[in-house]
Amino acid sequence: MDKSIDAIYQEALDALNGISDPGALDAFNVRYLGRKGRLTAFLRSIAKMPPEQRAEAGKKANIAKKKLEAAIKQHGQRLQAGKSAEERLDVSLPGRPYVPGSLHPITRITGEICDIFARMGFSIAEGPEVELDYYNFEALNVPKYHPARDMQDTFYISDNIVLRTQTSPMQIRVMEQQPPPVAVIAPGKVYRCDSDLTHTPMFHQVEGLMVDTDISFADLKGILTAFVHAMFDERTSLRFRPSFFPFTEPSAEVDILCVMCRGKGCRVCSQSGWLEILGSGMVHPNVFNSVGYDTSQYSGFAFGMGVERIAMLKYGIDDIRKFFNNDLRFLRQF
Repeated sequence: MDKSIDAIYQEALDALNGISDPGALDAFNVRYLGRKGRLTAFLRSIAKMPPEQRAEAGKKANIAKKKLEAAIKQHGQRLQAGKSAEERLDVSLPGRPYVPGSLHPITRITGEICDIFARMGFSIAEGPEVELDYYNFEALNVPKYHPARDMQDTFYISDNIVLRTQTSPMQIRVMEQQPPPVAVIAPGKVYRCDSDLTHTPMFHQVEGLMVDTDISFADLKGILTAFVHAMFDERTSLRFRPSFFPFTEPSAEVDILCVMCRGKGCRVCSQSGWLEILGSGMVHPNVFNSVGYDTSQYSGFAFGMGVERIAMLKYGIDDIRKFFNNDLRFLRQF
Protein backbone atom coordinates (compact mmCIF):
# COMPACT_ATOMS: atom_id res chain seq x y z
CA MET A 1 0.00 0.00 0.00
CA ASP A 2 2.76 2.45 0.95
CA LYS A 3 4.62 1.76 -2.28
CA SER A 4 1.49 2.28 -4.37
CA ILE A 5 0.55 5.70 -2.95
CA ASP A 6 4.18 6.83 -2.88
CA ALA A 7 4.60 5.75 -6.49
CA ILE A 8 1.51 7.69 -7.59
CA TYR A 9 2.63 10.80 -5.68
CA GLN A 10 6.21 10.70 -7.00
CA GLU A 11 4.99 10.08 -10.52
CA ALA A 12 2.71 13.12 -10.25
CA LEU A 13 5.53 15.36 -8.97
CA ASP A 14 7.83 14.28 -11.82
CA ALA A 15 5.12 15.02 -14.37
CA LEU A 16 4.29 18.35 -12.73
CA ASN A 17 7.85 19.65 -13.01
CA GLY A 18 7.77 19.17 -16.75
CA ILE A 19 4.61 21.29 -17.30
CA SER A 20 5.15 24.76 -18.75
CA ASP A 21 1.67 25.60 -20.02
CA PRO A 22 -1.45 26.51 -17.96
CA GLY A 23 -3.62 24.37 -20.25
CA ALA A 24 -1.43 21.34 -19.61
CA LEU A 25 -1.61 22.09 -15.88
CA ASP A 26 -5.40 21.90 -15.99
CA ALA A 27 -5.21 18.54 -17.77
CA PHE A 28 -2.70 17.31 -15.19
CA ASN A 29 -5.04 18.31 -12.38
CA VAL A 30 -7.86 16.30 -13.94
CA ARG A 31 -5.59 13.31 -14.56
CA TYR A 32 -4.59 12.96 -10.92
CA LEU A 33 -7.24 14.76 -8.84
CA GLY A 34 -10.33 14.70 -11.05
CA ARG A 35 -13.32 12.43 -10.44
CA LYS A 36 -11.61 9.66 -12.39
CA GLY A 37 -8.06 10.70 -11.53
CA ARG A 38 -5.41 8.27 -10.32
CA LEU A 39 -5.26 9.57 -6.76
CA THR A 40 -9.04 9.68 -6.53
CA ALA A 41 -9.25 6.09 -7.79
CA PHE A 42 -6.78 4.98 -5.10
CA LEU A 43 -8.92 6.62 -2.39
CA ARG A 44 -11.96 4.75 -3.65
CA SER A 45 -10.08 1.44 -3.65
CA ILE A 46 -9.36 1.71 0.09
CA ALA A 47 -12.79 0.23 0.84
CA LYS A 48 -11.60 -3.06 -0.73
CA MET A 49 -8.51 -3.33 1.52
CA PRO A 50 -8.39 -5.41 4.66
CA PRO A 51 -10.03 -3.54 7.57
CA GLU A 52 -6.76 -3.23 9.53
CA GLN A 53 -5.10 -1.35 6.60
CA ARG A 54 -7.86 1.06 5.68
CA ALA A 55 -7.26 3.77 8.31
CA GLU A 56 -3.54 4.08 7.62
CA ALA A 57 -4.05 3.93 3.85
CA GLY A 58 -6.70 6.66 3.96
CA LYS A 59 -4.52 8.86 6.14
CA LYS A 60 -1.50 8.63 3.82
CA ALA A 61 -3.61 9.07 0.70
CA ASN A 62 -5.21 12.23 2.03
CA ILE A 63 -1.81 13.65 3.02
CA ALA A 64 -0.53 12.91 -0.50
CA LYS A 65 -3.61 14.58 -2.00
CA LYS A 66 -3.15 17.78 0.04
CA LYS A 67 0.55 17.96 -0.84
CA LEU A 68 -0.21 17.51 -4.52
CA GLU A 69 -2.92 20.18 -4.45
CA ALA A 70 -0.47 22.62 -2.85
CA ALA A 71 2.23 21.73 -5.40
CA ILE A 72 -0.18 22.31 -8.29
CA LYS A 73 -1.20 25.71 -6.88
CA GLN A 74 2.42 26.83 -6.43
CA HIS A 75 3.36 25.63 -9.91
CA GLY A 76 0.42 27.56 -11.39
CA GLN A 77 1.55 30.74 -9.61
CA ARG A 78 5.08 30.30 -10.97
CA LEU A 79 3.73 29.90 -14.49
CA GLN A 80 1.56 33.02 -14.13
CA ALA A 81 4.42 35.09 -12.70
CA GLY A 82 6.62 34.13 -15.62
CA LYS A 83 4.19 35.51 -18.17
CA SER A 84 4.48 39.00 -19.63
CA ALA A 85 1.68 41.51 -19.06
CA GLU A 86 0.43 40.92 -22.61
CA GLU A 87 0.25 37.16 -22.06
CA ARG A 88 -1.61 37.51 -18.74
CA LEU A 89 -4.21 39.83 -20.30
CA ASP A 90 -6.97 38.12 -22.24
CA VAL A 91 -7.90 40.79 -24.77
CA SER A 92 -10.83 38.74 -25.99
CA LEU A 93 -12.72 39.30 -22.71
CA PRO A 94 -15.33 42.10 -22.72
CA GLY A 95 -14.27 45.26 -20.89
CA ARG A 96 -15.64 46.15 -17.48
CA PRO A 97 -18.53 48.59 -17.94
CA TYR A 98 -18.09 52.09 -16.51
CA VAL A 99 -21.14 52.93 -14.43
CA PRO A 100 -21.10 56.63 -13.48
CA GLY A 101 -22.51 57.59 -10.11
CA SER A 102 -24.75 60.56 -9.38
CA LEU A 103 -25.52 62.82 -6.47
CA HIS A 104 -28.30 61.72 -4.11
CA PRO A 105 -31.34 64.04 -4.47
CA ILE A 106 -30.91 65.24 -0.88
CA THR A 107 -27.26 66.09 -1.53
CA ARG A 108 -28.25 67.80 -4.77
CA ILE A 109 -30.96 69.95 -3.15
CA THR A 110 -28.76 70.80 -0.14
CA GLY A 111 -26.06 71.99 -2.50
CA GLU A 112 -28.56 74.04 -4.48
CA ILE A 113 -29.91 75.69 -1.31
CA CYS A 114 -26.40 76.51 -0.13
CA ASP A 115 -25.47 77.96 -3.54
CA ILE A 116 -28.52 80.24 -3.56
CA PHE A 117 -27.80 81.67 -0.11
CA ALA A 118 -24.06 81.90 -0.78
CA ARG A 119 -24.86 84.16 -3.73
CA MET A 120 -26.79 86.37 -1.30
CA GLY A 121 -23.75 86.69 0.99
CA PHE A 122 -24.43 83.94 3.54
CA SER A 123 -21.58 81.77 4.80
CA ILE A 124 -21.99 78.07 5.67
CA ALA A 125 -21.46 76.65 9.17
CA GLU A 126 -21.46 73.01 10.27
CA GLY A 127 -21.37 71.54 13.75
CA PRO A 128 -21.88 68.45 15.92
CA GLU A 129 -24.89 66.19 15.55
CA VAL A 130 -24.53 65.08 19.18
CA GLU A 131 -25.30 68.34 20.94
CA LEU A 132 -25.48 69.81 24.43
CA ASP A 133 -28.98 70.49 25.73
CA TYR A 134 -27.84 74.08 26.31
CA TYR A 135 -27.22 74.77 22.62
CA ASN A 136 -30.16 72.74 21.35
CA PHE A 137 -32.73 74.22 23.75
CA GLU A 138 -31.74 76.55 26.58
CA ALA A 139 -29.75 79.14 24.61
CA LEU A 140 -32.61 79.18 22.08
CA ASN A 141 -35.08 80.35 24.74
CA VAL A 142 -36.36 76.84 25.52
CA PRO A 143 -35.41 76.26 29.18
CA LYS A 144 -35.93 73.04 31.12
CA TYR A 145 -39.57 71.95 31.36
CA HIS A 146 -40.64 74.54 28.77
CA PRO A 147 -43.80 73.23 27.02
CA ALA A 148 -42.26 73.97 23.61
CA ARG A 149 -39.94 70.98 24.15
CA ASP A 150 -42.97 68.79 23.58
CA MET A 151 -43.07 70.09 19.99
CA GLN A 152 -39.91 68.13 19.27
CA ASP A 153 -39.67 64.41 20.09
CA THR A 154 -36.05 64.34 21.21
CA PHE A 155 -33.52 61.52 21.37
CA TYR A 156 -31.80 61.95 24.75
CA ILE A 157 -28.35 60.44 25.26
CA SER A 158 -28.23 61.77 28.84
CA ASP A 159 -29.93 64.56 30.77
CA ASN A 160 -27.69 67.18 29.15
CA ILE A 161 -26.76 65.56 25.80
CA VAL A 162 -29.13 65.02 22.88
CA LEU A 163 -29.14 64.20 19.21
CA ARG A 164 -29.82 67.66 17.84
CA THR A 165 -33.43 68.22 16.81
CA GLN A 166 -32.52 71.16 14.58
CA THR A 167 -29.41 72.86 13.20
CA SER A 168 -30.29 76.07 15.11
CA PRO A 169 -27.59 75.31 17.73
CA MET A 170 -25.08 76.42 15.10
CA GLN A 171 -26.63 79.90 15.23
CA ILE A 172 -25.70 80.14 18.91
CA ARG A 173 -22.22 78.73 18.32
CA VAL A 174 -21.57 81.21 15.49
CA MET A 175 -22.83 84.21 17.48
CA GLU A 176 -20.66 83.20 20.45
CA GLN A 177 -17.58 83.31 18.22
CA GLN A 178 -18.15 86.50 16.23
CA PRO A 179 -19.80 89.90 16.66
CA PRO A 180 -22.39 91.21 14.19
CA PRO A 181 -22.89 91.45 11.29
CA VAL A 182 -23.72 87.76 10.86
CA ALA A 183 -25.19 86.04 7.80
CA VAL A 184 -24.94 82.27 8.03
CA ILE A 185 -26.79 79.10 7.05
CA ALA A 186 -26.36 75.76 8.83
CA PRO A 187 -27.15 72.63 6.78
CA GLY A 188 -27.03 69.16 8.33
CA LYS A 189 -28.73 66.08 9.72
CA VAL A 190 -31.19 66.31 12.61
CA TYR A 191 -33.01 63.65 14.63
CA ARG A 192 -36.51 63.27 16.08
CA CYS A 193 -38.61 60.32 17.29
CA ASP A 194 -41.03 60.34 14.38
CA SER A 195 -41.64 58.05 11.40
CA ASP A 196 -44.41 57.96 8.78
CA LEU A 197 -45.06 58.88 5.12
CA THR A 198 -43.84 62.45 5.67
CA HIS A 199 -41.46 62.06 8.64
CA THR A 200 -38.32 60.05 9.36
CA PRO A 201 -36.24 59.72 12.56
CA MET A 202 -33.31 61.33 10.72
CA PHE A 203 -33.74 64.09 8.18
CA HIS A 204 -31.95 67.19 6.90
CA GLN A 205 -32.45 70.86 7.66
CA VAL A 206 -31.00 74.18 6.61
CA GLU A 207 -31.27 76.94 9.22
CA GLY A 208 -30.47 80.54 8.43
CA LEU A 209 -29.56 83.60 10.50
CA MET A 210 -28.91 87.24 9.69
CA VAL A 211 -28.01 89.81 12.37
CA ASP A 212 -27.06 93.47 11.92
CA THR A 213 -28.26 96.95 12.73
CA ASP A 214 -31.73 97.82 11.39
CA ILE A 215 -32.65 94.30 10.24
CA SER A 216 -36.43 94.10 9.84
CA PHE A 217 -39.14 91.66 8.88
CA ALA A 218 -39.05 93.20 5.42
CA ASP A 219 -35.47 91.93 5.03
CA LEU A 220 -36.65 88.44 6.01
CA LYS A 221 -39.45 88.56 3.41
CA GLY A 222 -37.07 89.79 0.73
CA ILE A 223 -34.46 87.10 1.38
CA LEU A 224 -37.00 84.26 1.46
CA THR A 225 -38.81 85.53 -1.63
CA ALA A 226 -35.52 85.62 -3.53
CA PHE A 227 -34.76 82.08 -2.31
CA VAL A 228 -38.13 80.65 -3.37
CA HIS A 229 -37.93 82.25 -6.82
CA ALA A 230 -34.41 80.84 -7.31
CA MET A 231 -35.35 77.35 -6.05
CA PHE A 232 -38.64 77.05 -7.96
CA ASP A 233 -39.49 79.92 -10.31
CA GLU A 234 -40.59 83.55 -10.24
CA ARG A 235 -44.26 82.57 -10.65
CA THR A 236 -44.19 80.96 -7.19
CA SER A 237 -45.93 83.30 -4.75
CA LEU A 238 -45.34 83.33 -0.98
CA ARG A 239 -47.53 84.03 2.02
CA PHE A 240 -46.56 84.47 5.66
CA ARG A 241 -48.86 83.09 8.37
CA PRO A 242 -48.49 84.02 12.07
CA SER A 243 -47.07 81.15 14.10
CA PHE A 244 -45.08 80.42 17.26
CA PHE A 245 -41.46 79.46 17.79
CA PRO A 246 -39.81 80.08 21.16
CA PHE A 247 -36.63 81.49 19.59
CA THR A 248 -38.34 84.05 17.31
CA GLU A 249 -40.89 86.82 17.91
CA PRO A 250 -42.85 87.59 15.82
CA SER A 251 -42.85 84.19 14.09
CA ALA A 252 -44.30 83.10 10.78
CA GLU A 253 -44.84 79.96 8.74
CA VAL A 254 -44.06 80.45 5.06
CA ASP A 255 -46.26 78.89 2.39
CA ILE A 256 -45.71 78.84 -1.34
CA LEU A 257 -48.23 78.60 -4.13
CA CYS A 258 -48.67 74.89 -4.88
CA VAL A 259 -46.08 73.92 -7.48
CA MET A 260 -48.34 71.11 -8.71
CA CYS A 261 -51.62 72.93 -9.40
CA ARG A 262 -50.51 76.58 -9.29
CA GLY A 263 -53.10 77.43 -6.64
CA LYS A 264 -56.11 75.69 -8.22
CA GLY A 265 -56.29 73.02 -5.51
CA CYS A 266 -55.12 69.42 -5.72
CA ARG A 267 -54.40 66.35 -3.57
CA VAL A 268 -50.86 67.50 -2.82
CA CYS A 269 -51.97 70.81 -1.28
CA SER A 270 -55.19 69.35 0.20
CA GLN A 271 -57.20 71.57 -2.18
CA SER A 272 -55.89 74.71 -0.45
CA GLY A 273 -53.62 75.87 -3.26
CA TRP A 274 -50.74 76.44 -0.80
CA LEU A 275 -47.84 74.36 0.57
CA GLU A 276 -45.93 74.99 3.79
CA ILE A 277 -42.14 74.98 3.28
CA LEU A 278 -40.44 76.64 6.27
CA GLY A 279 -40.67 78.51 9.55
CA SER A 280 -39.20 81.93 10.22
CA GLY A 281 -39.25 85.00 12.43
CA MET A 282 -37.33 87.81 14.10
CA VAL A 283 -34.75 86.56 16.61
CA HIS A 284 -36.09 86.66 20.18
CA PRO A 285 -34.24 89.08 22.50
CA ASN A 286 -33.58 86.23 24.96
CA VAL A 287 -31.52 84.46 22.28
CA PHE A 288 -29.40 87.59 21.81
CA ASN A 289 -28.99 87.87 25.58
CA SER A 290 -27.62 84.32 25.75
CA VAL A 291 -24.76 85.26 23.39
CA GLY A 292 -24.14 88.78 24.72
CA TYR A 293 -25.54 90.77 21.74
CA ASP A 294 -26.87 94.24 22.53
CA THR A 295 -30.60 94.07 21.74
CA SER A 296 -30.86 97.86 21.65
CA GLN A 297 -28.36 97.98 18.79
CA TYR A 298 -28.83 94.75 16.84
CA SER A 299 -31.77 92.86 15.41
CA GLY A 300 -32.01 89.82 13.19
CA PHE A 301 -34.11 87.13 11.63
CA ALA A 302 -33.88 83.33 11.49
CA PHE A 303 -35.51 80.67 9.36
CA GLY A 304 -35.41 76.90 9.01
CA MET A 305 -36.48 74.46 6.32
CA GLY A 306 -36.51 70.70 5.79
CA VAL A 307 -34.42 69.66 2.81
CA GLU A 308 -36.59 66.57 2.18
CA ARG A 309 -39.66 68.83 2.05
CA ILE A 310 -38.05 71.06 -0.58
CA ALA A 311 -36.87 68.03 -2.58
CA MET A 312 -40.33 66.42 -2.50
CA LEU A 313 -41.90 69.59 -3.89
CA LYS A 314 -39.13 70.19 -6.42
CA TYR A 315 -39.21 66.64 -7.82
CA GLY A 316 -42.85 65.68 -7.19
CA ILE A 317 -42.04 62.88 -4.67
CA ASP A 318 -44.93 61.67 -2.51
CA ASP A 319 -43.16 59.45 0.06
CA ILE A 320 -40.21 60.68 2.13
CA ARG A 321 -39.05 57.09 2.73
CA LYS A 322 -37.96 56.82 -0.90
CA PHE A 323 -34.96 58.98 -0.05
CA PHE A 324 -33.63 56.33 2.33
CA ASN A 325 -34.63 53.00 0.71
CA ASN A 326 -31.61 53.00 -1.66
CA ASP A 327 -33.75 51.81 -4.57
CA LEU A 328 -31.52 52.35 -7.61
CA ARG A 329 -34.56 52.73 -9.88
CA PHE A 330 -35.52 55.80 -7.85
CA LEU A 331 -32.02 57.22 -7.41
CA ARG A 332 -31.04 56.90 -11.09
CA GLN A 333 -33.73 59.44 -12.00
CA PHE A 334 -31.53 62.15 -10.50
